Amino acid sequence: MKRILFGALAISAGLASESASAQTNVTVYGLVDTGVEYVTNANAAGNSVTKMPSLTGTLPSRIGFKGSEDLGGDLKAIFTIENGFAPDTGVLGQGNRIFGRQAFVGLQSKYGTFTFGRQVNMTYLVGFKADVMGPNIHSLGSLDGYLPNARSDNAIGYMGKFADFTVGGTYSFGRDASSSGGPAATNCAGEVAGNSKACRQVTAMLDYDNKAWGAAGAYDILYGNTGAAFGLTSSNYYDERISLDGFAMLGKTKLGAGLIKRKTHTATDTKSDLYFVGVSYPFADKWVLDTQVARLDIKNSQNDSTLVAARAMYNFSKRTAAYVSVGHMSNGGTAAVAVDGGGSVGVGMSQTGLMVGIRHFF
Repeated sequence: MKRILFGALAISAGLASESASAQTNVTVYGLVDTGVEYVTNANAAGNSVTKMPSLTGTLPSRIGFKGSEDLGGDLKAIFTIENGFAPDTGVLGQGNRIFGRQAFVGLQSKYGTFTFGRQVNMTYLVGFKADVMGPNIHSLGSLDGYLPNARSDNAIGYMGKFADFTVGGTYSFGRDASSSGGPAATNCAGEVAGNSKACRQVTAMLDYDNKAWGAAGAYDILYGNTGAAFGLTSSNYYDERISLDGFAMLGKTKLGAGLIKRKTHTATDTKSDLYFVGVSYPFADKWVLDTQVARLDIKNSQNDSTLVAARAMYNFSKRTAAYVSVGHMSNGGTAAVAVDGGGSVGVGMSQTGLMVGIRHFF
């Protein structure tokens, strides 16, 4: 009996040791970023408003969990689940999803990383180094709400880095299963029997960069289906973007510029060019000044919009910063593009926004 007992204890100890050695290393991370914004011409009557924005400050607020497990032979299992939330009210973002920013599992090796689930796509990634404002309250996201929300449900992804080159792509069987929440929720779930194009999405990226300069390009095409938002109510309709951008370093100063060509094929076709140029200048140890000019040119239309934005940030530490962001949007014709993401403006009116806020990483 004692031999049986000792044998069972030895087996249990061995299993416990094996389980411990195979444990996933998990990291909890996130950031909270919010402040107060004053905006002019927030409605047709030209009234101003003071508010706490929901979508973003300098960066959208989030909390995430990521981990990896060494499987041997230069192979790792990885996962990420990431939640987006509005710090002004605490509600979930990305169409009320509990893990709306990312929710994927994958395998990583020296040949690249394959991922499966909801994930950011190549349009989201291609602008990281050239777009000096990022998903700021006054930024390219004001002119094209898809850019800071370029994620795909039901997606297979690949990313590989080879010397100074990075290649990547995603294929989605149905880009967006949510039906509410603006650009992050377009009611196009896909995975429809008998319709292989319904809500499918393909994105691809090629990037080259070193410490001195870099250039990147991305392709993105999303097909629609019955009930989808933004007029993509047929799987024969599509929304296509081609992104080209680059950056150069002059000492510590970064210059960035880019062009996003878009074609939307619905009952009525629309073409546009969104181009931008920006500068990021760190000074006086803890200060960074970012400025950017961007223009959305709607082809064969007077409804164009131009954004001029600037941001001054003071870094108390690596994790905490305070900032002031100002933006001015000029709208032509009947355009009504708000200066801030998620905001509103009277038709054809110009608008100025000023935000003071604080950001903390953890």
